[in-house]
Amino acid sequence: MHEVPQAARSDGMKPRSVVIGGVSRQGIEKRLAAAGVELNDYARMLLAHQVFDSVSPAEQANFASFRVQDLGIQQPATLKTIFDLAMSQDLALCPASAGPFLRLATMDQQNSTNSILSAGKKPVNSLTIASLPLGTDDFPKGFYLRVVDGVPWLRGYRCENAYEFAPEDAFIFQIPGLG
Repeated sequence: MHEVPQAARSDGMKPRSVVIGGVSRQGIEKRLAAAGVELNDYARMLLAHQVFDSVSPAEQANFASFRVQDLGIQQPATLKTIFDLAMSQDLALCPASAGPFLRLATMDQQNSTNSILSAGKKPVNSLTIASLPLGTDDFPKGFYLRVVDGVPWLRGYRCENAYEFAPEDAFIFQIPGLG
């Protein structure tokens, strides 16, 4: 069994089991709307990607959030550096389609301490889904979760490969073998 690092973020997403897949794009969109989840344009672009064209079998997987510094990085780091280090610690990247399912499974996420969307800086209390990008730098890299003024958001984000995330920024990883 995989052990979750003790430094797991206490205000982030504690380890939990989430069912990913088994629902069509339209089904996902209906579930998000019914739960009151807001989407930005980048999230809509991601949901329109071919990865959501076919219904993948429902699979249960384990996920938790970790701050970059919990992984042992004390200075700003790129996605590649963060992902490489996490995988060297037996964490796995999330499926690209996991974002909507993780949003629905984490409706208890803490409200953001700042309600203004901050361009160029990761929003406070947001959780970035650690997944491989679905396209080039012109296409959103992936999803992140945020709650603003009590409203849950599934948002897509873009950044250049050289963009560096801060040590306090949090990512959701899949935890193989937990259970």
